[in-house]
Amino acid sequence: MTGKVQHALKHKEAGLDILIAQGTEAAGHTGVVSSMVLWPEVVDAVAPIPVLAAGGIGRGRQMAAAFALGAQGIWCGSVWHGTRESDLTDEMKQLLYKARSEDAVQTRSKTGKPGRMLRSKYTEAWVQPGAPATLPMPWQSVLNAEARLRIDRARALDYMTCPVGQIVGTINNESSVRQVIQDILEEFVATVEKMPEATGLMEA
Repeated sequence: MTGKVQHALKHKEAGLDILIAQGTEAAGHTGVVSSMVLWPEVVDAVAPIPVLAAGGIGRGRQMAAAFALGAQGIWCGSVWHGTRESDLTDEMKQLLYKARSEDAVQTRSKTGKPGRMLRSKYTEAWVQPGAPATLPMPWQSVLNAEARLRIDRARALDYMTCPVGQIVGTINNESSVRQVIQDILEEFVATVEKMPEATGLMEA
C-alpha cells in the first residue's frame, strides 16, 4: 500500500503489477494525505499500472468516487469489522457500533508508527501531559503487548481498542459480508445511474 506519491513511484520502479493507494481515512498504519487528493495523484503518477483505492470506502457512493478519480478497483477494510464473520469480540463490535467517525484517531500507541485506531482511555493515555514517548517499531509493540492482552481478557471496555478507519461512523449494527457487498453494489449502481443527471446540470 502507498500513502504518498513518492511511495507509489518507488513501487512502480520496483516493477509491481498493481498498487493500493490508501488515504489517511484508513485504519492501521496510514499517512496524512486524504483519499480524495491521494487517489488521482497516484493514478496519474503510476499510469498505466492499475490502482486500487483504499481509505474511507464502505459504501457504493465512495466506490463510485474512487472510479471517478481514476481507480480501477477498491480495497475495503474496516467495513468488515461489523460483520458476523469478523473475528472481533462482541464487546469490541459494540464499541465500534457506538463510535463516530472522529473516534478513529491516529496514534503511535500500538506500534510506534502512526496508525488509526478506535479512541479509548488506552490511546488517550499516551498523549496526556507527562506521558512517556512511544518507542520505535518494533519495541512499542513489545512494550504494550501484555497490557493489551490483559485489557482484552478483562473486557475493560473503556480501554479496549482496535485498528479502524473513519468509516466506523457508518458501522452501526451487525451485518454479513454478503450483505455489505450487496449494499455497496446496489448503491454504486444507483449512484452511477444518477451521474448523467449531474452532467446535464453542468451543461445547462
